[in-house]
Amino acid sequence: MSCWADPSPTTNVGLMIEARKASVWKNRYDIMADGRRLATWDGSSWKAGGTVELDGRRYEVRANMWGSRYGMVNEDGTRIASADRVGRKKWTVEADGRTSEFRRASVWRQEEELHSGGRSVGSVRRKSIWRGDAVADLPGLPLSVQVFVLAVVLTKWDSDAAVAATAG
Repeated sequence: MSCWADPSPTTNVGLMIEARKASVWKNRYDIMADGRRLATWDGSSWKAGGTVELDGRRYEVRANMWGSRYGMVNEDGTRIASADRVGRKKWTVEADGRTSEFRRASVWRQEEELHSGGRSVGSVRRKSIWRGDAVADLPGLPLSVQVFVLAVVLTKWDSDAAVAATAG
């Protein structure tokens, strides 16, 4: 795992972002920081993935059939980031030639931790199981990668909840 040192304006080191579910009926989230909307995540209802609007740009997040690999591409199809082994205890995100490691914090709660040097340095966690909102504290990651990670985790959690609802 490496530290991110992206000097671009989309790097917000120390910025905590929050995903607020826009509707109970849709997989749409407003991604906020300091009370202002940074992006909108619009998850697909029929397949894993969706679109994100960030800094006036549209990105598409696509998943493989099993929802274990995700990729984010910009409007011209250039890959921005990818995630591998999503849903496993340990999984990774790669962007700009750098790899970040994530670990599921517990089977009992919805939280994924960002690890560096063998210790937790950040996380994505549900604020409430009833509303669906989540908060991400991913220091050092470029904003586009933070939003990608948040979208992937939300998609996984929403998919798991849909499977549980149909099984019960």
